[in-house]
Amino acid sequence: MSETTVKKPALFDRIFKPEHIVLENGHSVDRPKSRTPLILIILAVIIYVSAQATGFDFSVITSRFNQFGVILGKIFQPNWSYFPKVVTPLIETIQMSIVGTIIGCLIGLPLAIFASNNINTNKPTLVIIRVFLSIMRSVPTLIYASVLALIYGLGTFAGTLAIIIFTVGIVAKMLYESIETIDMKPYEAMVSFGASTFRAFWTACMPQILPTYIDDCLYCFELNVRASSILGYVGAGGLGVLIRERTGLRAYNDLGMVLLALFIVVWLIDILNDSIRQRIS
Repeated sequence: MSETTVKKPALFDRIFKPEHIVLENGHSVDRPKSRTPLILIILAVIIYVSAQATGFDFSVITSRFNQFGVILGKIFQPNWSYFPKVVTPLIETIQMSIVGTIIGCLIGLPLAIFASNNINTNKPTLVIIRVFLSIMRSVPTLIYASVLALIYGLGTFAGTLAIIIFTVGIVAKMLYESIETIDMKPYEAMVSFGASTFRAFWTACMPQILPTYIDDCLYCFELNVRASSILGYVGAGGLGVLIRERTGLRAYNDLGMVLLALFIVVWLIDILNDSIRQRIS
């Protein structure tokens, strides 16, 4: 049976009333009512309950919006004379990001291989590795840094270790998902001719995933630059020390200089990453 062309009802009728359809044989049917009203009601209830539980209040936002404008105005008027004090922590932030990303990506590669179900056919080890990677990804970098700062002391070393751990979890997750989508025929052919698992993967699979792997590494580097900028809140070095200090002293003009330097660095890194992606694509 085919439907005849009918005039679309108004929006209210489409939502709250069943659509009446006349068929070519003269019979008519009613489509079920839309579930949109029920979904909207459920969403409204969820939003209301969440707002009550978290103490969210629009009146507070509107009443203090002027103060927000004052602080934001000071941030957008950075204290340029404060820049010399920003240089060293900024360099520390970049160094932590570079070292943490490189080491984390190198460790994440073999873990991604063993976490791929088309390479690792041992189900128990596959499950263990994936659970381990899920745990690594679920913990924020700031938590890692706070714990490692207690173990290894304050400074950039704890921050670098935190970035390494977080990077391993992210890179391994994204990479093993890519490995599971590659063409396995060249790999299977090399294994059947007696090649080792490592050599077969490196020769047949690595060229397929290399662009994705590099892209994942660049993505993690961008994340780590942003993340490392606040690790100083727990004593892990970098710009976070200045951000915490300037915020506590209400020195918002100095804070504006810190944020401006961070913005420029992240912007330059994005440009560099885009250039690299274009070359490898």
